[in-house]
Amino acid sequence: MPEIPALIVVIVIAALIFDFINGFHDSANAIATVVSTRVLSPRNAILMAGILNFVGALVSTTVAKTVAGGLVGTSQFDYSEIRNVPMFLQTLQSSQDPVTVYLRSHFSLEGRELIATYKPEYPVTRQQMSILLKELNAELKDPMLYSPRRFEGIKLSRDTRKLVAGVIPQAKLPEVNRALLEAAYPGYLEPSHAVTQSLILAAILGAIAWDLITWRFGIPSSSSHALIGGLIGAAIARGGFDLVMWKGLWDKVILPLICSPIAGFIIGFLLMLTIFALFSHVHPGKVSSIFRKMQMLSAAAMAFSHGQNDAQKSMGIITLSLVAIGVLKHTNVPIWVIIICATSMGLGTAAGGWRIINTMGHKIIRLEPVHGFAAETSAAFVIFFASHFGMPVSTTHVISGSIFGVGSSKRLSAVRWGVAGDMIIAWVLTIPASAMVSGIVYVIFSLMGMK
Repeated sequence: MPEIPALIVVIVIAALIFDFINGFHDSANAIATVVSTRVLSPRNAILMAGILNFVGALVSTTVAKTVAGGLVGTSQFDYSEIRNVPMFLQTLQSSQDPVTVYLRSHFSLEGRELIATYKPEYPVTRQQMSILLKELNAELKDPMLYSPRRFEGIKLSRDTRKLVAGVIPQAKLPEVNRALLEAAYPGYLEPSHAVTQSLILAAILGAIAWDLITWRFGIPSSSSHALIGGLIGAAIARGGFDLVMWKGLWDKVILPLICSPIAGFIIGFLLMLTIFALFSHVHPGKVSSIFRKMQMLSAAAMAFSHGQNDAQKSMGIITLSLVAIGVLKHTNVPIWVIIICATSMGLGTAAGGWRIINTMGHKIIRLEPVHGFAAETSAAFVIFFASHFGMPVSTTHVISGSIFGVGSSKRLSAVRWGVAGDMIIAWVLTIPASAMVSGIVYVIFSLMGMK
């Protein structure tokens, strides 16, 4: 059985496989409409999508940072992360270094009482450990913990120095303060064990399993939410519900999950009505000719935005694994991670996803170039917006909602709502199904001794 840190190579490979699968699974999102309207041949469309997916994946890491640090807690201290507790308590009790003096003055009454009354000749009780953890975790939220004078002479990582040089963002404060405390007490505080390599691998395997099942049956489910569901399921299996950052999950995943396809529907509907009003007196042949050219631009924007959002999930997973073993102190994505994930996504997209192209391009509604342009433009706008704010939305959901909106602008009966119902069921099932698979995989790993 390999040592857990050695699994980092396996994790990177698995994440790249997921990116590749995500590419061919979700290639239809970018090219289904442009293929179904016969503006581009499938081969040319897939080539274009592969290149622009790669480029899009290079330009931003906000979504990757959400996946790496906004969904599963890595900052909170745990019992297993404090070494030599008696000596640590004695240090807190007697040391006059500036950090320790500051901590003693900022501990609660209960914490100060623990430090004042601790006697090293007696074993540390569970209650004392709980108080110590409570005080340390409270310090993670302290915006005044860092000062240059207080941490003078303490070796900080380059990333930490960059963050403390200016105003520390509120969302980054627990992460930064944890790194500061680890640097101040290197013999006592270990890097976080909350997110382990086996947890991350279980998350990826659960997501891949769900992706392959839905790809096999041609169901346009969400690779993004399969990965997030896998991460949640494995985290719950390891540390219970407290390990999941539920507010981050709600703000960054669940709300966008609900709102993004609705936004795509509304924008697609309104954009199509606007086009009808502007071109109602233009000959249909000329309209088709105009939008055949414009749809190439809209398809390009859709492919670019897909790479900008979707490739970042695997970047976040790899970064999370590097943070978990202490290679990285913060969730800033290394450039080599960006490049390999972008490449894998581009190659996967070039491999294509023909089954889902058929569902997206034909079964929802019969599309003409004008409809394809409206749907892709609407979806690309929503995805650009979400990527800017670090929301890992599903491109599948967004383009589907946009197509429904465009189709509904003609007449409600133009949309095959039975297909819509099947897709919504798949969307609703994605997070819990992948979470369940990943949870089971993590339990199996635990039974094998891979904690």
